[in-house]
Amino acid sequence: MKTQEENKCCSSNAGAQCHCGLPFTCPLCMPKWNPFLVGIGIGLLSILSFALLDKPIGMSTGLAKASAACAVPVMGSESVAQNTYFAKHKPAWDFSTLFLLGTFVGALVSALAGATFVIEKIPSVWREHFGDSTAKRMAAAFLGGLLIMFGARMADGCTSGHGISGSLQLAVSSWTFFMVMFAAGCATAWLMFRKK
Repeated sequence: MKTQEENKCCSSNAGAQCHCGLPFTCPLCMPKWNPFLVGIGIGLLSILSFALLDKPIGMSTGLAKASAACAVPVMGSESVAQNTYFAKHKPAWDFSTLFLLGTFVGALVSALAGATFVIEKIPSVWREHFGDSTAKRMAAAFLGGLLIMFGARMADGCTSGHGISGSLQLAVSSWTFFMVMFAAGCATAWLMFRKK
C-alpha cells in the first residue's frame, strides 16, 4: 500500500510512464479527473438511466431499500412489512441498490488506478482544526452521516437524486434542495474550518 508521500510523487509525474504499464499516463490512472468531463459523464449517465431504465440515479433510496432488506433477518419480514417507512421503500436488491454498490466499487477502482488509495483514521484537515482524537473524529463522522441521511430521506432524495436527477428535470423541490444544501455546506465549512 502506498503512503501519502508516495502518492504525491506518483501524482507529480504526469506524462511519464503510467504505473499500469502503458507508455503514457492513461486517463483512468490519473489521480484527479477533469471536473467538467466528469460532469458531462454524470449527465450522460443520467440520460441513459432515464432512457433505458426509466429511473433516476440516486443513492439514499437504494440505501433505504438495502437497509430494509438487511432488517428482515433481524426484525422479521412481518415487522418490516408493518413499518410505515419500509412499507414505502420495500426491501429490494434492485437498480438503486446496485447503483449504490457500483458507486462504491467504481470509487475504489478509481482510487487504486490513480494510486491515491490511502487508509487514514484522521484526515490532515481535521487534525489541523480538531486534534488527533480518533474517537472525536469517528463520533463526528457518525453523527454527520446520521444527520445527512435523515435529511436526505426527509427530503425524499439526496445530492444525487435531487441534485442531479431532479435538477435535470427542473423540479422546484430539487432546485430548492440544491440551493439550501450549498448554503448549509458553505456555512458549516466556514464555522468548522475557518482560520482562527
